[in-house]
Amino acid sequence: MSESMTARDFHAHSGVGAWRVLFTGAHAHWRTDSLTQGGAFVAAIADAVADLDRAPDIDLRPRSVVVRTSAPEFALDEVDVEIAQRVSAAAAALGLTSDPSALKVININVARTPGTDVRPFWSAALGYDDLWDSDAVDPSGRGPQLAFNDIDRPGRGRTHIDVSVPAEVGAAIVERAVAAGGRLVDERPGLWWTLASPENHGVDIAIWPDLTS
Repeated sequence: MSESMTARDFHAHSGVGAWRVLFTGAHAHWRTDSLTQGGAFVAAIADAVADLDRAPDIDLRPRSVVVRTSAPEFALDEVDVEIAQRVSAAAAALGLTSDPSALKVININVARTPGTDVRPFWSAALGYDDLWDSDAVDPSGRGPQLAFNDIDRPGRGRTHIDVSVPAEVGAAIVERAVAAGGRLVDERPGLWWTLASPENHGVDIAIWPDLTS
């Protein structure tokens, strides 16, 4: 396995301008005119990465294609860079336009009382596999990742949503959410914001993976 790298290291390479580092890896989004054009792009990606030791995850929709590199346990390395460069070249050859602003990855943080292991329940209910010591993931790579956090408030749920977005769009999302009735609870400027809905449900808008991790 190649040596891991940070998001800063990844972005420093040429040919990866369409990509953003979010939860679970580097992602890119391209607009397409039709499912047929998207299918042709997917076929071109398959050809471009055929000789590498792993392939990216691809989400094909009627008007878009989203690609995610898939380094083991979401740690970026040189293979991710190579995938990103080859996929971007394939997109350029087809005249496709990238739109990073459409990218996002949603994770769910499940609160639990200290000493209580709720991961087996959630994994069984959702058909998830264990990841690391405290997370769970959809083996198909489609559903949101779950993280389990101890809180010392018995009887009160504190589960919240994490939304990982490109660094350049985070502040605008926060502004829209506050204008729509939310409130800003906490923030670390340039890294993340914690929002509360009108009924006090929590949402974290995270841009730090695209900058530092």
